[in-house]
Amino acid sequence: MPDAQTAAMLRAVLEELCVSISPFDAHTRTNVASKLLETIRNGRSSLDDLKNAGRQALYAPPTMWR
Repeated sequence: MPDAQTAAMLRAVLEELCVSISPFDAHTRTNVASKLLETIRNGRSSLDDLKNAGRQALYAPPTMWR
């Protein structure tokens, strides 16, 4: 579980990346959040790392489509 500062950064990055996503599109937001958490678990917690991972989650097709 991330500490309070990391959790706040995760929320901020998620909101920034999903600003144009409908609040009702829970699948896309969940996918981005999952990738952000995966990035943290892999030891990459810089703001740039998180934004890059989030953008990749937004623009890459879901795994089941590949």
